[in-house]
Amino acid sequence: MSVDYKELKKGGFMRQKQKDCFAMRLKSVGGHFTAAQLKGYVHLTSRQGIEIPYIKLQDIDEVKAALKAGGVEVGVCGPRVRTITACQGAATCPSGLIDTVKLANEFDKRYGGRELPHKFKFGFTGCHNNCLKAEENDMGIKGGVLPKWSAESCMYCGVCEAVCPEKAIAVDKDAKTVTFDKDKCVYCGKCIKSCPTDAWTGDNGFVISFGGLYGNRIAIGRHFLPIVFEEAKIYEIVDVTLKFFEDNAKPSERFANCLDRVGWDKFQKAVEAVL
Repeated sequence: MSVDYKELKKGGFMRQKQKDCFAMRLKSVGGHFTAAQLKGYVHLTSRQGIEIPYIKLQDIDEVKAALKAGGVEVGVCGPRVRTITACQGAATCPSGLIDTVKLANEFDKRYGGRELPHKFKFGFTGCHNNCLKAEENDMGIKGGVLPKWSAESCMYCGVCEAVCPEKAIAVDKDAKTVTFDKDKCVYCGKCIKSCPTDAWTGDNGFVISFGGLYGNRIAIGRHFLPIVFEEAKIYEIVDVTLKFFEDNAKPSERFANCLDRVGWDKFQKAVEAVL
């Protein structure tokens, strides 16, 4: 019997060390499954996925049919867009600044399983608590907020200066002035949350990182874009990013390694052209 192991891997079946046994990865978007979909022995992967091990080669078609009847899809592996991860986001989390679940589902519709030179991972996290570790992904998207200060409401207590992790805010209580260095701001919104008089407000948006890598080599995703406010603009950025990866990467070369070889400046210019 001839077996196309590459095609099986593409369809979410990973070979085990046991002969003719496979671990089957179920499709997950943002880590959501219903109770009715989960039966028997499963393994939870590090990327919010579920694996069912010990699937016999001769049983694969039958298992896939049974899953389909229960409304469950098989995931993907190999050189393509992988499981899209997300925290709970603004829909349920008090700290959430963006609707991560909605975004993850939209990304899955647009990009899920897309063929690429190597695996490519998207991750969404709702705020700077960074539960989903956005910068570990090839492209990470984090909720952020650009602060705005109103002198009329300010009591110059200095709390905002104290909580700012980047020292972007300076308060002079005697002169009754507040200085905000926008270039230092990382859009965490701590000034807004801590202000007792709501003198700080802001507009929520998306903070994007590129080139994260976590495995044999570890690289933290880089930030070079200002905060993005329009969801439609994110898709333009993604399209440019994946096109750059397709055009410049060698086979089996991760995105971060491609950028290091080709040049981050070249990629940055390509992305900034759509802003």
